[in-house]
This record gives sequence, structure tokens and C-alpha cells, in this order.
Amino acid sequence: MTRPTGRVLTLLELLQSGGVRTIAELADRLDVDGRTVRRYVDQLVDLDVPVEAVRGRYGGYRLAPGYRVPPLMLSDDEALAVLLGLIAGRRTGLTTAAGTAGETAAAKIRRVLPERVARRLGTVLDALAFTGPPGEPAAPDADVLLTVADAVRHRRPVAIRYTDRAGRRSERPLHAYGIVSHAGRWYVTGTDPEIGEDRTFRLDRIAGARTLPGTFEVPAGLDPAQRVLSGFATAGYRHEVTLRIRGTAEQIRAHLPAGVATLSEEPAAGGWLRVELRAERLDWLPPVLAALDRPFVIERPDELRTLVLAFADRLATRARQS
Repeated sequence: MTRPTGRVLTLLELLQSGGVRTIAELADRLDVDGRTVRRYVDQLVDLDVPVEAVRGRYGGYRLAPGYRVPPLMLSDDEALAVLLGLIAGRRTGLTTAAGTAGETAAAKIRRVLPERVARRLGTVLDALAFTGPPGEPAAPDADVLLTVADAVRHRRPVAIRYTDRAGRRSERPLHAYGIVSHAGRWYVTGTDPEIGEDRTFRLDRIAGARTLPGTFEVPAGLDPAQRVLSGFATAGYRHEVTLRIRGTAEQIRAHLPAGVATLSEEPAAGGWLRVELRAERLDWLPPVLAALDRPFVIERPDELRTLVLAFADRLATRARQS
């Protein structure tokens, strides 16, 4: 941009991207000298835009934290990224319970875009298709999400009002270690200090959360995501399955991920790994073991062995049909 007004708007856009921008960097981006950069900054300050000067060797200018700058300026790529993120979040359940917020935010962005840009983005969105249907709504309440996230960050206990899958309601304390997104749902994992047990809760089933006094320590080396996956793999179901499979962890994990099964840490002689999982039904396992295409031994239950033999007979019969 060659006109001063255009350069001032470009300066505002650069500052909106966050962080401290040095005078040399701004001068290079605007194709002006340092004195002119300072003059443009003064013009923004006259418009009540809170530009802060940062002193020191790596100093420069930045916007005051938390200030909402009007207007919000997005490049074509940034607008597309925001809109696609809103759509993907709505499709995958990674939104808050204020379900219309994503739609209204997308509508606002599209409404203020220049017609040319809006047309191009509309073309992309009209051409976009998904391979699966939208997941069932399971979005957490925004206040609950923010309260729990703040508790995780500052290691503060929280009291949550929770409804389990059987419809039972309770209020309990929680030392929240982390928030995990898995398969379109949000989870918080931590410890119930009253009973000393590890617990994982779905955030969309938490009706309210409030911070309690005190602090707690997080166990060293804890990985919240791995904790949630391990919880899924060891949850109480109708059948307990134990297998021995000869193959690498990567080969097995391609068909039995961490959210489904647990693996022994070290292979036994001959490269055999012990695999344990729990399942409400067993009929899905024979096709998975066939797709794995590795030697395996069923230790339990006997019912699974019967299902695998029946599945193998069906495959052999169909393969012989001409």
C-alpha cells in the first residue's frame, strides 16, 4: 500500500497478529523509515487503539492484552481458516453448548468480507463434503469448560455437578489434571480426593463447576490423554478378552488403538505381545483379527474362539464359491 491510510491499517493488522513487533520489522513491512512508523503508531493511539511501546534490545510495539480491536481484519487465508475451523468444530462436537455461537460467528465473518472474498470462500464451503454424518451433540457448557480449564492450570480443586450415563446425579470434588478431546467429546481426568480414586468425566455431563479453596500436586510424568485412553481400554464391560499376538506394537495399534486395548510393554520370546481389552460385544473382533493378519492365540474367552472359527468358515465357504 502506498497511501498513508492504507499503511496505518496494515500496521494495525500486523499488530493484531500478536506479539511484539520491532520498529525495524514494521518499517520493512510497511516500506517506510522508523520515524514514519512512530508517526503511524501515534495515529492509531489518537484513534483510541492501545498500542504499547516495549523498551529494550528486543523492544518495539504491541497491542494491549485483552483489547478488542475494531475492525477485525483477516486476510483471505485467515478468513478461510477461521470458517473451516468453525465448521469442523461443529461437525466433530468440539464446540461449547452455546451451539449457535459458531454459526453466528461464521455469519458475522462472512457478512463483513468483501464480496470477492466472500464469493471465493462460499465456493469452497459449497464444494466441501464430509465422509460421515455429523456426530451427536455432546458439547460442554462454556462456563464449565473455562472453570475446569482454569482449575487445571492453577491446580485448584473444583466441585462438579455430574450426571452419569445411568442418569444418577451427584456433586463431588475433583483434582483436575487435564482436559482431553477424544472422538468428538471433551473429557476431564483427575482424582476424586474424597475416595482417592482416579476418575474421568465427560464435560458435557457436568452441569456446573465451582472452584474450591486450596491447591494440589499433579503426579510427575502424568499424561492426561494417555490416561483417558487407558481408562477406555480398561473400563468395565461384559467381556474380558486376553490375546497373544505375534507382531510389533505398531502393527497391533493400527487395528487395536490405545482407547480399545492395552499391550504388554515388552514382547515375550518370539515377538509375542499380550493384548487385553474389554468389550460389551465380541462379534466385531473376528474381522479385526483377520485384518490384522498376524499369528494370534486366544486365551479368553472361549466364546471369542468359537466366533473366530465361525468367521473363518464363512470366509472359506465364500472364497470357494464361483
